[in-house]
Amino acid sequence: MASPQPRAIIVGAGIAGLAAALRLHQAGWHTTVLERAPQRRSSGYAVAFSGIGYDAAERMGVLDTLAQRRIVPDSTVYIKPSGATAFTVPGDTVRALMGSRTHNLLRGDIEDVLYQAVRPHADIRFATTAQTITQDAREVRVRLSDGTTAVADLLIGADGLHSAVRARVFGPEADYRHDLHHMAAAFMLESPTASVSETATATLTHRGRTLAVIGLGHGRASAFLGYRTADPATELADGPRTALPRAFADMGWAAPAVLARLRTAESVYFDTISQIRMPRWSRGRVVLLGDAAWCVTLFAGHGSALAVGGADLLGTALEDNPGDIGAALSEWEARLRPEVERKQVLGRRVKGLYAPADPVRLWLRDLPLRMASYPWMSRLIQRHLQLER
Repeated sequence: MASPQPRAIIVGAGIAGLAAALRLHQAGWHTTVLERAPQRRSSGYAVAFSGIGYDAAERMGVLDTLAQRRIVPDSTVYIKPSGATAFTVPGDTVRALMGSRTHNLLRGDIEDVLYQAVRPHADIRFATTAQTITQDAREVRVRLSDGTTAVADLLIGADGLHSAVRARVFGPEADYRHDLHHMAAAFMLESPTASVSETATATLTHRGRTLAVIGLGHGRASAFLGYRTADPATELADGPRTALPRAFADMGWAAPAVLARLRTAESVYFDTISQIRMPRWSRGRVVLLGDAAWCVTLFAGHGSALAVGGADLLGTALEDNPGDIGAALSEWEARLRPEVERKQVLGRRVKGLYAPADPVRLWLRDLPLRMASYPWMSRLIQRHLQLER
């Protein structure tokens, strides 16, 4: 008699959760995805999607569709506090520095591609949360907010930095969250501001704050805001529509236009920049994935890539250890943890360069980019990287 199809409950319909649902479907699993939001959200910031995530997307069959969503900047413009241009890095140089196996993508676009790929194969339930979680040697049982109970072989907590699964199974968030004393926000703009080209990225860093407007082409644009703070908890509690005007009201340049659009933005990402550091990512039949498990932060980058790459490796470990959840999760973590910890160390190391308040540190941060803006250096960089490949 054939073995029953293994079942997984995945909490969170973001990048990590949807990637896990797609990869486990490909491994022969039935998946149920729970998402607390009533519908899909469209906000997000631009990320460099590369490394193990790029390779995983290729194996999972979604890389070509992701490539259709890539952002190809004509240039990256660095702005002075006065609003004038400080220097410009040409698009060819930006693309050369990124490398051929990197796509610049909106987080929301990565999520959308994964959602469209997995929607026919997964039971995705919006406005649904896990109320209680219990497990034994044979199964994990989840009492849902709609009053029903779901039973599965594996529960995957892919519900982000403030994971409810982690809190219920592993303990309070405060035991694992390490704040890096910065906040980040992102939201879509109806169109680029008047001061930014439709296909360029423009950035101003001033007095511990960074504001970027990213022209996405086809009339689309997004805003990204990051800033230092000594009290992340208060900023988070106050929310973006109070905290961001307080932090950016006197910044000048595109800040007034961006803050005006914030008032009517439908979906705003706003959170602390924090890392999650845990001795283990699994307990019995419950495993954490993505920001719920590690959250390497914006400083390190690669969060989206690690979420997709981690989901792919999880699927492979489950395929290689059929019927043995414990062995699969141990193998998966042993393979992935060294890469995650390297990225976390990088994030802590470079956090001072993110939004320097000291003009000297800002100048040192921008020096390599200023050099790349010179035509002769731009040509040299492009030629060198082409030869290396």
